[in-house]
Amino acid sequence: MPIAEGKSVQQTVEILTRKLELLGAEKQGTFCVDCETYHTAASTMGQTAKLMYVMHNSEYPLSCFALFENGPCLIADANFDVLMVKLKGFFQNAKGNKIESRGTRYQYCDFLVKVGTVTMGPSARGISVEVEYCPCVVANDCWNLLMEFMQSFMGSHAPGIPSVFGNKHDSIYSPGDTMVQYMELFNKIRKQQQVPIAGIR
Repeated sequence: MPIAEGKSVQQTVEILTRKLELLGAEKQGTFCVDCETYHTAASTMGQTAKLMYVMHNSEYPLSCFALFENGPCLIADANFDVLMVKLKGFFQNAKGNKIESRGTRYQYCDFLVKVGTVTMGPSARGISVEVEYCPCVVANDCWNLLMEFMQSFMGSHAPGIPSVFGNKHDSIYSPGDTMVQYMELFNKIRKQQQVPIAGIR
């Protein structure tokens, strides 16, 4: 769902949240997902620079997620940030590259929907929409239901099946899978000036 023509990111978010409220969704507080990028330090020259993304999600306040591009997702406790400071000889923070999605949580029957504004520094760069069907833990089992629900407020702009689903097949969906999707969205937004709304399960 592209940013509405002639509207700002914030105005488009308001249009989406109004549609959710008209469906009967109720506000359930706020959420925040942030991401800081680290790159391998200069002392490891001779090798291809690797990126690591250290992420936090307000849904999991005691956890920190470390993701490598095209690699594993490490879930650690919140003190992982302190460890990153001690590893500055190996990984350096890419200054000015922090990105976050912050917005409102909505509950509609068994669906949890989070609509957020994605910002880098002081500027709004895009919109994130995360949709979870709470009773189901096997993502492929409920994808059609998720699509139908997303189309009810996103129209024809509902996203296709996320790549993380293809890797999961019939296995249990985890918080790390959500963070991989946020990492993919944030990387897409970093590369573009404005990005369409992306759905996240």
